[in-house]
Amino acid sequence: MNAEASSIPQEPGEKDILCDLQRTVSASRLGLFLQCRLKFYFRYVLRLTKPKTPSLHLGSSVHAVLKSWNKARWLQKPLTLKQAHVAYTTAWADTSEGSVTWEPGEEDDEKTTGWRLVDTYLRESHVPAELKPDAVEVPVETDLRSHGLPKLIGVLDLVQRGEIIDYKTASTTPNADKVIHTTEIQTSAYAILYRHNTGQQENGMQLHHLVKLKNPKVVITTMPPMSQQQESRLYRQMESYVNGLQQGQFVPSPGMHCASCEFFNECRKWH
Repeated sequence: MNAEASSIPQEPGEKDILCDLQRTVSASRLGLFLQCRLKFYFRYVLRLTKPKTPSLHLGSSVHAVLKSWNKARWLQKPLTLKQAHVAYTTAWADTSEGSVTWEPGEEDDEKTTGWRLVDTYLRESHVPAELKPDAVEVPVETDLRSHGLPKLIGVLDLVQRGEIIDYKTASTTPNADKVIHTTEIQTSAYAILYRHNTGQQENGMQLHHLVKLKNPKVVITTMPPMSQQQESRLYRQMESYVNGLQQGQFVPSPGMHCASCEFFNECRKWH
């Protein structure tokens, strides 16, 4: 083998990937592992890729324009509605994260739906344009080695007056109790990241759901600061994550979530 050939980077093997996954963990990765370990294996270990779905593209486009809106507020140069629309159009045209296969007429309908969500949110002033955020889209990490756990990483959408705010798009009106339960891994992870990086307790958390109805609406779910019980639950869940990776426990978890899983066919062939 010549020197040039030997210098070509080698793709990491499964063992290396698993070791790397044990060094850091995010709320989304942890949540997926606890939902279905086989799906986690397909996405993060085998790194199988799938086409981007229309709903995911809509959600990421809405998220992008809200990010621009909040960054402009942080600079104390709020965007006009026209500038926000330009930001949305630019985000919609971005295919860097994968293109979408659209049915005839579907893209125009979805694009209009997404903008109506943004327009509703901004016009209703759920976050005042003149109020400067504490932080916008901040990548943060926390070393949890003292707990025997991997490094926790994440990105905070928005911190406003000490409150952690996260954006979500939804097709149905969320139930507050169910949302608080199903997002607990994410909200607890964000609270830990906030506390470790600021030395302060968050003033609470909010989930801002932009709901894709005929008449779009915004539903805000407000939560108190993370409790000690929630913190302990997250640490135990992280322990399960590390132990599962070490033991290679990648088994399917059949349930209602399988209906929308992109790895359905691969899962059916698993043995």
